[in-house]
Amino acid sequence: MLPPDERRRFLTSLFDAAVAVADPAKVIAAHLPPAPRGRTVVIGAGKGSAQMAKALESHWDGPLTGVVVTRYGFGVACDRIEIIEASHPVPDEAGLLASRRLLEVVSGLSADDLVIALISGGGSALLPAPPEGMTLADEIAVNKALLASGAPISAMNVVRKHLSTIKGGRLAAAAHPAKVISLVVSDIPGDKPELVASGPTVQDATTRHDALRTVERYRLSLPRSAIRHLQSEAAVAPRIEDPRFAGNEVRIIASAGVSLQSAAAASRRRGIEAVILSDAIEGEAREIAHMHAALAIHVAERNAPFPKPVVLLSGGETTVSLTGNGRGGRNSEFLLSLAIDIDGRANISALAADTDGIDGSEDNAGAFADGNTVVRLTERSLDARKLLDDNDSWSAFHAIGDLFAPGPTGTNVNDFRAILVE
Repeated sequence: MLPPDERRRFLTSLFDAAVAVADPAKVIAAHLPPAPRGRTVVIGAGKGSAQMAKALESHWDGPLTGVVVTRYGFGVACDRIEIIEASHPVPDEAGLLASRRLLEVVSGLSADDLVIALISGGGSALLPAPPEGMTLADEIAVNKALLASGAPISAMNVVRKHLSTIKGGRLAAAAHPAKVISLVVSDIPGDKPELVASGPTVQDATTRHDALRTVERYRLSLPRSAIRHLQSEAAVAPRIEDPRFAGNEVRIIASAGVSLQSAAAASRRRGIEAVILSDAIEGEAREIAHMHAALAIHVAERNAPFPKPVVLLSGGETTVSLTGNGRGGRNSEFLLSLAIDIDGRANISALAADTDGIDGSEDNAGAFADGNTVVRLTERSLDARKLLDDNDSWSAFHAIGDLFAPGPTGTNVNDFRAILVE
């Protein structure tokens, strides 16, 4: 078997390969449209939007102006595009002002003008724009309720887009009659562009009634003003057949599927077979961990259904239903649950991390775990199960020095999980 440090370097190299192939600087040029007869205006939102803007600037010869919003600490210097930083995952006043700026820069455009929209995951929180009758505080309350609900990202974004004046295609509608080309770095399982960042430039296939069903299904406690809005016709978003979108285009430029294929290729170059389980796994993080652990143990014990050594790769976006008061994100929670299941199995090790470089609200992307994780926690008088029950996975991995913190990566194709069975 590989020494522990070598295992971590190997798993990290797979993460690096997954992120590299989703780097906007490497992929955006192939998707840029020709210059229009009129103006070129750039708009964008998401945790990768600033890097996308910088990459676009480096490949665009003609004049352009624009505004994009990204998370605090994720901004990069651009020459012609204004970069605004705001709060994620809970909206703030800076995001509210950014939403207004984006709507301003697309107003009054003509059919000769072109709007290039740079959209990546995280844009939902970065673009608060509450409708009449709701306040920023109401939208913050909605976001907090969604984040604690355990609902999948697709369901959360259905609610968000129907409680907004900018999401659900409304930003593109405001740019009409200019053509809008959306370049999307997808963090959504299944790569549905209308759900990435709650689809500010893509018209909607869902209805306010879908949003109300989500509220009921996940027993969301939302402000009364939010419920009233969802019950009104004012919540209706632009539909698929809306003629204002007839000439628009949407291009997925990076996704979890492509990133996992790159990680698999990197593993095979090292002589270790890789199997991609899925790039669209959703569900409660600790429950998804049970499934992954069961498969890894089966491989470890029976050398089937995949022969050892092998790396099991998966992506998507898990969720965490908050019942405790601890610190951590969905990837570290996944790993703590996995560590409990593989306790004592020396030939299983894993890395789980968010490809944007931040897992939850802390400064780590995820963590490492192996068959010795629980023992090491016990040696420090820490109970892995109690930490998991308190949603305190960050404290667990911090205590044993196993956090994975590469910093902001400049892209966002959602969760990355790699389990090595030697």
